[in-house]
Formats: sequence, structure tokens, C-alpha cells
Amino acid sequence: MLAKSITCGLDGVSGYPVSVEAYISNGLVSFEIVGLPSAAVKESRDRVRAAMLNSGYEFPFGKVTVNLAPADVRKEGTSFELAVAVALLSTKSAVPFQNLDSTMLLGELSLEGKLLPVRGALGMAITAVENHIKHLILPRENANEVACVEGLEVYPAETLKQVCRHLTGEEVLQKQPVLSFEALQLSKPIRNDMRDVKGQALARSALEVAAAGGHNLLMVGVPGSGKTMLARCLPGILPPLSYEESLETTLIHSASGELAAESTLMTERPFRSPHHNTSMAAMIGGGVKARPGEVSLAHNGVLFLDELPEFQRNTLEALRQPIEDGFVHITRVNGQNRYLSRSMLVAGMNPCPCGNYGSKKKNCTCSASEIKRYLGRISGPLLDRLDIQVEMDAVSVEEIETSTMQEDSATIRKRVIAARNRQLKRYEGTNIYCNAQLDQQGLEKWCRMNAAAKSLLMQAVQRFDMSMRAYARVRKVAMTIADLNGHDEITPQDMAKAIQLRNVDGRYWK
Repeated sequence: MLAKSITCGLDGVSGYPVSVEAYISNGLVSFEIVGLPSAAVKESRDRVRAAMLNSGYEFPFGKVTVNLAPADVRKEGTSFELAVAVALLSTKSAVPFQNLDSTMLLGELSLEGKLLPVRGALGMAITAVENHIKHLILPRENANEVACVEGLEVYPAETLKQVCRHLTGEEVLQKQPVLSFEALQLSKPIRNDMRDVKGQALARSALEVAAAGGHNLLMVGVPGSGKTMLARCLPGILPPLSYEESLETTLIHSASGELAAESTLMTERPFRSPHHNTSMAAMIGGGVKARPGEVSLAHNGVLFLDELPEFQRNTLEALRQPIEDGFVHITRVNGQNRYLSRSMLVAGMNPCPCGNYGSKKKNCTCSASEIKRYLGRISGPLLDRLDIQVEMDAVSVEEIETSTMQEDSATIRKRVIAARNRQLKRYEGTNIYCNAQLDQQGLEKWCRMNAAAKSLLMQAVQRFDMSMRAYARVRKVAMTIADLNGHDEITPQDMAKAIQLRNVDGRYWK
């Protein structure tokens, strides 16, 4: 007897259709899975057998062969188990299963026959739509994740028995209602609000400029000056995720197993804050299966590196290409994948080992050589890629107690969205979405500045010995400030503020 079912494999963040062929013949009793299965797929033989028996079904007697086609692609993960069990049951079912040729089956099986969630359900659901598959049966914990996918009937299930009764028409599963992306966005409040940040007017302004133009940001300040708090407020003033951005972000998190059970599409921009002992593979991506790293998990959001000099030098240097290009290629023996990594890099650091160098309120106890060695852990090329650099000092208790109510994130976000809308209109018809993405040609075409602003920039380049990359980034930041101020070209005031937001490099490293 021969029976077939459809499931899906995962390659990076994208799925690919897999045809499950079950064949039972006379001969020595055995159960083999072929088609380049990984160790986890081979182990599914015992789980499938136990799940079928504990669900009240007989396991086929004879020589059982299950083929996962295409046979030349290595199969990883446990999402094939439900399809394997259904294909085996279909070979000798008294009542024929319906619509198997237009139904994709996803799910891991427990020994008692329950369906367990799988990684990458969203990517697999999109693959089903692309291959004109009409129905999708998957674990209930994965249902919300794919609820926004249109053109597909989704049926959440909890057990193998429920799936079989649905396929025979005995007890039809309830269809998952399609959720609108707009409804998901309304249900997410801002977690960290800028109104809770006391003082630090320059740093607050720098954060707004960074959000408005998608610029990378470096904050140098004494311990307790609010660097981490400000960084955590950044996602709250960034524009909301669009539907396309939400799909991209959720795909990466789903394929990495980062989504919690019953999660919907991500509508909040991700905020990733890896510890400074994070390895290069964990930061950029890699491992045996070429998984996404922190820089990709922060795609369309914020990658915050606290205590920047404490990170390994090779880890920081490896970040330069993903930050610049917006994607990273991961090549390993068992896989090769390209992951998006268009995120804002925000870094925080102390100015010296004791943390008080340059403070007007505390005394530094470090020697000149200790400070130089500490700052030397950050390379010039990496500094050049940090568009905005601000210095922060401690805020006194008196200033905290007497300060008036600060602007909240919602108010700042309105200005950021207005500036981003100006950029979207200016770059309409291109692949550029914010000023930080401009290349040299775009810089000359769109970042226009009047004669006074150009003269001011030339003076700053000579005085602070800026590299050409730093020159370009100051100009981009000035264009963002002009957008916030509603200017069509860069004025001297816009340029002066952009230069002010670049002063840390010259003070500490030069």
C-alpha cells in the first residue's frame, strides 16, 4: 500500500515543500525513513509509533518505508512527524482521508499523541500559499503566529486523533480566524517611556535624531548616567512596524525558536541586548546549522551593546559588514543562508575602567595608559560607523527631584514619524527608507546643503580630522535634523547640531 501527505521543511527562515510517501510491503518487520533525514528525524520513528498506538490506532505490520522527497535535501527538525503518522494511517484507513493533496501537515508528536509546536511555522505557512496549498493543520500553539497569512485555511489541532477525525470528516476542526495586522498593532502599549528619563537633554535629542534617520548611536558616560535606560526607550519612539517589516522580523524569530507559544506576528520592534561575553558565532550567526545571530534577531529593531569595550575584538569587527550592508551571509558545512540584519546599532560604554574620566562631578582614578588601553579596544573603523556620538554625565539627585515632567515617547514618536514620512516621499521608487541607508550617489543627489552649511562642514572636517566616512555620516545626520525641522535643505543650524553630535570621537580617541 502507498499513501502520500504534504509537509514542509525549513531552510534558514524559508520553507520548502516536502512530500511524505509511506509504503508498506510484505517482508521482515521494520520501519525506515529515507530521504536524507537528520538524527532528530530518524528518532521520530519511535515517537510516531508510540503516538499512533496511544491514540488508539494500529501501527502497520510489515516492512514500512517512509520517503521524504526531495531526497537530495537534508531534512532537519521535527515538523515532519504529523505528516508521517497521517501517511502511515492513510495506507490502511477504513475511511479515506480527504484533501490530503491540498493540505499541509505540521507538528511534532509526543508519545501520547499530542501535537507539539515547531520552529518556523510562519515561513512554512507562506510556503504553503506560494505552492497553492489551501489548507494547513498545525499545533494550536503555532496558530496565532500564522493568523495574518491570507489565502490559507488554518486548522489548529491538539492531538493526532483530532487531525485524523478531521481528515475523515467525522469531527471537523474549527478554522482559525484571520487576524488583521492593524488590530494586532493596537494592542501593544509602549513599555519604556521617555518621560521617565530625567535630565540628559543632549542624549534625549540624540536619541530622537537617531530614531528619525535610522542612525547608529554611541553613548559614552559615567556609570548610572542613564545609557541603558535611554537605549531601552528607543523602540518606543521608532515608527511602528509595517506589515512587510513585521513578516521579516517574525520569520527570523520563528525560525530561531525565539517566539513564545501562541505568539502572534511581532508588532513591536525587537530590542536585543547580548552580554559582552557573546561569541562571534552567536552575534553574527552560525553554528552547525547556520542559525541567525543577534544582529539578525535585531532586524528592523535595535541591537544594544552595553559595555562596548568589554566585547571581544573579533566580535565587534565582525559587526562592521552586517551593519553596513543590512544582511549577513552564513556559510557552514551543513548549510548556507543569507539573513537580513538591517538594525540600529546602539552602544553604551564608560570612558575609562573606573568610569569617571571626563566627569564634572566625580574624580577619575585611572592612569593615562589605562585609559588609552581601555579606549583602544574600540577600532577606528567601527567608530566611523557610529553616526551619532554623545557624552553623558551623572544626573544629580537635586536635578532629578526638581526637574519638570519630560516629553513622553508618544509625542516624540509623532515627530519621528513625520521626519520618516518626508524621507519616504523623497526616496519614493528606490530601496531607501531612511537617511542612514544613503550611499555616496544618494548623498550627493538628496542631501543638499546651502553654502554656509557646506563651509561649516569643511571647517569641522579639518579641525577634527574626520575621515571621509565620518564626513558622509555627519552629512546624513544633518539631513535628518533638517527633516525634523521641516527643512528641504541642510541649514547651518542643522549642520552645527550634527557636528555637535559627533564630538566624542575627537575628544576621547584623537
